[in-house]
Amino acid sequence: MSSKDWVEKDYYAVLGVEKSASSDEIKKSYRKLARESHPDHNPGDPKAEERFKAVSEAYAVVGDERKRREYDEMRSLFGSGAFRRNARGGAQPGGAPFDVSDLFGGAAGGEARFGGGGLGDLFGSIFTGGGAGGAARARGPARGRDVETEVALDFTDAVRGVTLPLTLRSAGVCETCHGTGAKPGTQPKACPVCHGAGVTTRNQGSFSFSEPCRNCQGVGTVVEEKCPECHGSGGVTKTRTLNVRFPAGVADGQRIRLAGRGEPGERGGPAGDLFVQVKVRPDELFGRAGDDLTLTVPITFAEAVLGTDLRVPTLDGTVTLRVPPGTPSGRVLRARGKGVVRKDGRAGDLLVTLDVVVPAKVSDEARAALEAFTEQTPPAAREHLDARVRRFS
Repeated sequence: MSSKDWVEKDYYAVLGVEKSASSDEIKKSYRKLARESHPDHNPGDPKAEERFKAVSEAYAVVGDERKRREYDEMRSLFGSGAFRRNARGGAQPGGAPFDVSDLFGGAAGGEARFGGGGLGDLFGSIFTGGGAGGAARARGPARGRDVETEVALDFTDAVRGVTLPLTLRSAGVCETCHGTGAKPGTQPKACPVCHGAGVTTRNQGSFSFSEPCRNCQGVGTVVEEKCPECHGSGGVTKTRTLNVRFPAGVADGQRIRLAGRGEPGERGGPAGDLFVQVKVRPDELFGRAGDDLTLTVPITFAEAVLGTDLRVPTLDGTVTLRVPPGTPSGRVLRARGKGVVRKDGRAGDLLVTLDVVVPAKVSDEARAALEAFTEQTPPAAREHLDARVRRFS
């Protein structure tokens, strides 16, 4: 994307958020829109594909704190009428005299605010002092876009780790023309409008205003005989399968980055990255708390009073736990090393919560036995409660 895009496109509006939106709000909106317009969910719908590209482009800017700050600075500068004509035909910001060289990287203030490169680097292809720098940037390699997808894992696979094939539909280099966009046997030619520079320049008083060439879209070349496969674009939508390794202990919501597995770059640029969002399906028995697994086991009243040995399942077998006599409901027993294996090889624990089950109905014999039990056991310690009750009697 060019600096002109930053000036003309409202990325906040594309994502459906306010300019003051937090990073989490921007991310949430992006994920929702990306899922709705993803080509996998809208096969054969070019409008959805364009919408997906626009949303991805917007998030690549305002989803990055540094780029968002520069984007806001640029739009604030141009949107506030910062450049107005003075009486001599030159440009001045807000009516105050200034040196144009200060704006484009000559002033220390500009370098400090924009990471050492000055506004000349920030505005890139919009302003040039003769077009050479802008032309080089317009024609240079461009990094491919990042790709994001979601994968649902079974609970056990997430805990133990698993390698799964992941099928993606995304842009790729056309194998017929190898990305040139030209019919096999022909080559792109220098653009007759910009003469290969990739930008066109217009004089605006005391400085020049440059923008990507509209004839060649800033590439510097045009294709006279287009490739029959990609129709001159140099890229096609491909279906590819990757084997992705999910490490042991991957958590629900975790984002895994696969460097260089996103969309291919333009004009020889590096490929983008692939980000895989993990969704873990819940297990019917086990839960998870960090590196520990959790399990709730029901026990009878008699087992809680008298104690017992419990045989409970783990992910890879069984373990026997001792329930001591007089165990209350809700007590947690720990089976060490039966949880999630950490990166250093050590494992979390299995935390077993005991739930004393009270039957809704009992037989006459059981009731008589309980009444006899009650007569032989001391009452519950409720003296502190009884004292408060007596105050209101």
